[in-house]
Amino acid sequence: MGKGEAGPVGQRLAITLAFGSSAAVMVLELVSLRLVAPYIGLTLETNTAVIGVALAAIATGAALGGRFADMVSPSRTLGPLILFAGALVMLILPVVRWTGEALRQDASNYVFLVLAVTLFAPAALLAAVTPMVTKLRLASLAQTGTVVGRLSAYATVGGIVGTVLTGFVFVAKTPISTIVLSLGGLLVVAGAALTVVLRGARAAVKPVALALVGATLTLVAPRPCEVETAYHCARVVADPNREGGRTLYLDQLRHSYVDLNDPTYLEFDYIKNFAAAINGNWPAKQPLDALHVGGGGLTMPRYLTATRPDTKNQVYEIDGAVVELDKKELGVRTGPDLSVTVRDGRLGVRDEATDSKDLVIMDAFSGLSVPWHLTTRELVADVKRVLRPDGVYLVNVIDHGKALFAKSEVKTLQAEFAHVAVIATTDEFAGRTGGNFVLLAADRPIDVAAIEAGVGPGMEVRDQLTDFVGDAPVLTDDYAPVDQLLTPYAS
Repeated sequence: MGKGEAGPVGQRLAITLAFGSSAAVMVLELVSLRLVAPYIGLTLETNTAVIGVALAAIATGAALGGRFADMVSPSRTLGPLILFAGALVMLILPVVRWTGEALRQDASNYVFLVLAVTLFAPAALLAAVTPMVTKLRLASLAQTGTVVGRLSAYATVGGIVGTVLTGFVFVAKTPISTIVLSLGGLLVVAGAALTVVLRGARAAVKPVALALVGATLTLVAPRPCEVETAYHCARVVADPNREGGRTLYLDQLRHSYVDLNDPTYLEFDYIKNFAAAINGNWPAKQPLDALHVGGGGLTMPRYLTATRPDTKNQVYEIDGAVVELDKKELGVRTGPDLSVTVRDGRLGVRDEATDSKDLVIMDAFSGLSVPWHLTTRELVADVKRVLRPDGVYLVNVIDHGKALFAKSEVKTLQAEFAHVAVIATTDEFAGRTGGNFVLLAADRPIDVAAIEAGVGPGMEVRDQLTDFVGDAPVLTDDYAPVDQLLTPYAS
């Protein structure tokens, strides 16, 4: 290649393009999780799928971009490539939202399809930018190593910057839809400017039109969120059959139900089982010192305050936007009876004083799963430290099929507490249906009969669990394959 071919793209512009395109790929990878979470959940498998699709796109784009650069002068294709990538990014929101709504009932079976639509095509186009820019900058074989090394280094730095800014700034401060549309718009503007400079205005018309179509479709696409948080797509829905009834949805799941007019009204069976376990362990109206890991709609703190005046509730909720939604839509007011701290629950438990709580309730979820670091023996041991000698630990677990995760969590509780019981339906115990298992752990005997008197029809309370648990493993910080245990086909 002669020196003249490096002319259209100077060194600073080449570095900017390599840096920016790589940063854009990482932004897309991270926001893709939030885009698809309302429809397919947020699990280790989802994270793995996103990373796999992103890496496949990067590999495909780098290979095809390099080959195409040898066939056609990059000065002709570079601008339209970035412009077209931006146009596809602008189409992501309407495509994902309509696809997600259409496949909502069976979306988990199409996770790779949704992720591919979300991420693959624009990421592959952006990954092709660096090899094309590299070709334009290669004035002679004598400087090949320097040019390739420099642009690869800046591309890597761009990926790092895109990752850090998205994870620490963009997602925390800006709705996902705004991030995607802003990124697409920036790419369209950059690509159009580069196209006009290198090829003329006519070459930019069609991709710009496609971007405008994408932006227009976004305005009419379904909106699954009332609030886009750093962790969830959140919304509150009024119950048409109960005047004060409100349901808090996080992503596609009903996480909490509260009655604004009657805090003693409990809708979900597992919440009723929590109440039965509490009322079966303490006399009516006795105030408690309660610690809640996971806030949601704060149903249990409300219930305890209403039924046991002077109860002190400490709540750790990792998602500050959910807490703000609770205050705005669900009438939550903090005070002497309710303290809500925006913090990871495990760190919160760690800072609680020894022998300071009567009751600890674990009701934290990421999708359908309790976050793995809140399931392990080390966490359970810390909970035991925080509880008074006659205290009780309650855990809400969702499982299905063989209930391998629920069994492992029971085994983990048994490793630290002298007494463990489980509340579930007969079908859930038998593995015929999935649902919520409420686990109780204490160092004092559990009054099964008293709890059974408070549970609903079809519920069982079991404290003889050898046959149920079998050879399930104890979960530890070193080994807690929660998502794999929850897989319907796990064995």
